[in-house]
Amino acid sequence: MPLTVGTAGHIDHGKTALVRALTGRDTDRLPEERQRGMSIELGFAELDLGARRLSLVDVPGHERFVRTMVAGASGIDMFLLVVAADDGPMPQTREHLAVLRALGIKRGVVALSKVDLADAEARQLAHEEAAALVPGVPLVEVSSRTGEGLEELRAALREVAAAAEDEQRESEASADDEQPVLHIDRVFTLAGHGTVVTGTLWSGRLERDQRVKLLPKGREARVRSIQVHDRPHEAADAHQRVALNLAGVARDEVQRGDVVTTPTAGVNVTYRLDVDLIAGVAEVLAERRVQVHLGTREAPARVTTLGDSSAQLRLERPLLARQGDRVVVRSTAPPDTLGGGVVVHPSPPRHGPGWTPEPAPAREPRRERPIDTASPAPGPLARRLLVQLRDDGSRPRTPAALAEDIGEAPRYVERALAELVAAGEATRVRRDVIYPATEYKRLRATVLDEAHRHGSISLAEARDLLGVSRKYAQALVEHLDAERELRREGDRHYPTP
Repeated sequence: MPLTVGTAGHIDHGKTALVRALTGRDTDRLPEERQRGMSIELGFAELDLGARRLSLVDVPGHERFVRTMVAGASGIDMFLLVVAADDGPMPQTREHLAVLRALGIKRGVVALSKVDLADAEARQLAHEEAAALVPGVPLVEVSSRTGEGLEELRAALREVAAAAEDEQRESEASADDEQPVLHIDRVFTLAGHGTVVTGTLWSGRLERDQRVKLLPKGREARVRSIQVHDRPHEAADAHQRVALNLAGVARDEVQRGDVVTTPTAGVNVTYRLDVDLIAGVAEVLAERRVQVHLGTREAPARVTTLGDSSAQLRLERPLLARQGDRVVVRSTAPPDTLGGGVVVHPSPPRHGPGWTPEPAPAREPRRERPIDTASPAPGPLARRLLVQLRDDGSRPRTPAALAEDIGEAPRYVERALAELVAAGEATRVRRDVIYPATEYKRLRATVLDEAHRHGSISLAEARDLLGVSRKYAQALVEHLDAERELRREGDRHYPTP
């Protein structure tokens, strides 16, 4: 059975060096990563353990890239937590562990790295602290430089993988016909081949020439070819790292955070989630506004308490969810992982603590639930608002101003604007800044072209380039940061490779 292992741990604790020692592959593929000596994006490799092969996802350790780490950890079956012997557990060690707990990933191995750089006392102290963080998890002392402990680490990974495989067999015994769901974490083009997407196949099976849907837009595509770790395959199974060459979809029609699936897979394009919290219950319920991560997508949300350990998350951008999916909840300021939970209703009505859910449908198998592949067509009010927004051009009025100007209740205007966003006819770059799709594409292209031409762009430069106020320039540039088309360093925003 295929399995995927994900790294975790603080920056400079040697995750990528350890992956290189285990697999022979350098997962830092970007020139900037090699120049700066730190991982920025997700890296992938195949881990050959003799009788067993694992897919491996290497994640960044810097605090600024925790959301990238969450995207990489979503869909993994076990973890490889790396703690440096000369440093001991650090803040991102603990936050990455919080993410793993929120995702329900309990099986893994701790690698106490860089043991050749620590004296005996520091090594023993780091060993004790790391063991205390995850009691009961195998801990192996290793050195990527000298090779000490690498074979023992391979053996520990084999043992944990065998236990994880047994657990997967039990949980999936009755899910042989479960439909494919792949959350996209990378999109690129290959000359002569077209659009390629990669991700971990959460469930089901994908075959060459199969027809699939891309959510949230509902675009149809055909799987032209499949690769697993650079080798062509006729099909891919759940828990494998997969690259799909898609026919019938252009590069700009799909992005990280989208989902490859089928119409009967039960994936909902949703602005609300009812969740049972399993980690950080008090911390999540104490917040009014949070950031919610599901799969490789994230969205700001407001928290409405439903009970002692449950909440409704009201999203500002759509997520793609099934019942049983895991969510990670982080605070917005300062950014920190609060906890997480399980989706019990992927598309609930808006309700509060007094509402009682219907019991029966919540326990049906995923494959029997219909998919919500597309939102209803925008209604008359939404069409009216689209005309207003087109007239506004690069300086759209806020939803509150629109409501006042056309004499409609704000709640109806918000609902109509959400219809436009869900239908792909408008883009919400900030809560109160919404552009018609055509205007957003124009502004996006203008900013990205300038950033590529000069290597980077600042807010002031974007403001002057677009001829708008700082409010609009900041909303647009920060949205491009969130979509990972730009990457911020200080007051400069650099194009993502």
